[in-house]
Amino acid sequence: MSGDESIRNGSAPIVDADVVDEPEARVAAEETVQGVPVLAEVRAVAPPSPASLPAVQAAAVAATSFVAGAATLALVRRHTARKLARSRQPRRALDALPIVGSRSFLVDVHLIARDTGGP
Repeated sequence: MSGDESIRNGSAPIVDADVVDEPEARVAAEETVQGVPVLAEVRAVAPPSPASLPAVQAAAVAATSFVAGAATLALVRRHTARKLARSRQPRRALDALPIVGSRSFLVDVHLIARDTGGP
């Protein structure tokens, strides 16, 4: 087996290495953790803020809805005014004449083949 195949198969050869002993001073400087929970300071729970009262929230919703409705109304009025201004273009003099009555006729035209004189 070659070296590449042994690495792929998981049976890589062991390589010799130098073992280095750590100095004892370094081991003694490490901290030992006991895993005991640390309690935080005792403090009072903050009272609820006045903004979280239902009446204040309802007033905020009502005010926001009113402003949104007023803005929508202003946009609709502006759109309608622009549409009317666009439709009021100058008209021809013929259009200004008073119309007394109107009639419409449906015209249906049929084309008939001529008789060629055969029996």
